[in-house]
Parts: sequence; structure tokens; C-alpha cells
Amino acid sequence: MKKPVLSVDDLKREVRSYLSKANKHSFKELFGTTDGKAIGTYVEQEFRKYLGERYSFQWGNSASGIDFPSISTDLKVTSITQPQSSCPYKSANQKVYGLGYNLIVFVYKKKDDSKTKTAKIHFLHGIFIDNQKTSDFQTTSGINGIIGRNGNADDIIAFLEERNLPLDEIGRKRLAEEILNKTPMVGVLTISNALQWRLQYTRAIEVAGKGEQDDVKKVF
Repeated sequence: MKKPVLSVDDLKREVRSYLSKANKHSFKELFGTTDGKAIGTYVEQEFRKYLGERYSFQWGNSASGIDFPSISTDLKVTSITQPQSSCPYKSANQKVYGLGYNLIVFVYKKKDDSKTKTAKIHFLHGIFIDNQKTSDFQTTSGINGIIGRNGNADDIIAFLEERNLPLDEIGRKRLAEEILNKTPMVGVLTISNALQWRLQYTRAIEVAGKGEQDDVKKVF
């Protein structure tokens, strides 16, 4: 029997189903593990297997850079202790206009059981963040404030310089002109400058919890 092709709506629905089931299980493989990257990789592989039994989809590789390129969505798994992860840096514009793809974020709390020598991965949140909201909150809030006060290109250029966006003078001018033509939406991530972007999700968790925005949604 031919499997249906995975859609974004399917993914949101299956996140809810998978995390509900996963919360009832214990994992021997993760007992004693404190490496967040190892836990994240394990969970991603398990979720991929779960989806693969039900849907047809393309799984990402190093070339595509994201886990579900056919639906332009990346999966992130992070601990509630420090809800953050890294992602490839493409351009400074990502801080203003978003990463270029949606995010599904699994937020967990891990606890080991020394008697059974198993780990409980308790998933607290499954959050879908639409591409247009994957920009930096402080940067986009500041830009919207400048535009709201009838700021001009010079004001925006000065702001971009203050924010230390990785741009040269020409790049700042070009981005300022783009911003004046297309005001960015206010994002929900905190994105730190680095060789790879460092994404922090605390605000996204708070926004999703309020349930007021369809483009930042708590699906579990």
C-alpha cells in the first residue's frame, strides 16, 4: 500500500501522537547520557522511524541542511534546562527575515532511574514555528520601532551596526533598503552571532503557550 506524502499539517499531528506515546516509554539506550547532542540525535532518529512507517518523505542531508526539505522544516530537540540549539549560518538577513524554513522544536526533561537503569525523556513541549517567525526578536522589534517612528535608511543602518550584525557597510545599506521596502515580522527566537547561529527558544515556548498565534503553535 502506497504511503501518503508527508505535509506540514501531517507533521504537526504526528508530533502530538509521537510525543504522547514517547512519554510513556523508558529508554535503556539513554541511561546515564548527559550529552544533549546524543540525546537529540537519538530522538530525531526514533521520530524519523516513526514517520517512515506512516508517510513518504524526503529526509534531509548535509547538502539540504534541514531534516524535512520537501516541506521546508527542520527538527530541533532541546532540554528545558537550556532550550537552545545551533543552526547553519547563511546570511545576516536570517536575523531579520527568518531562517528560510519552519522549525519543529521538541523540549524535554530527562531523568534517569537507577533501579531499572533506564532514562525517562519527558517531552514538555512540541512547538511549530513558521518560517516568517524564525527571526531574532530584539532585532525585528527594534526595526519595527524605528519604522513606526518614521525612521529612515540612516536610522536603520545605525541600528544594524549597533546590533553587530555580521555585515560590511555595503551590506548594511542594502539590507536597510530592503527593510524599508518590506517591514519584517517580529520574530520569536533569540539568535546569537557565531560561526553558526545559536538559537534560543524560551520566548517561543512562552508565545506558543499563550496560544494566540497560529504561526507559533504548541502542537503538544
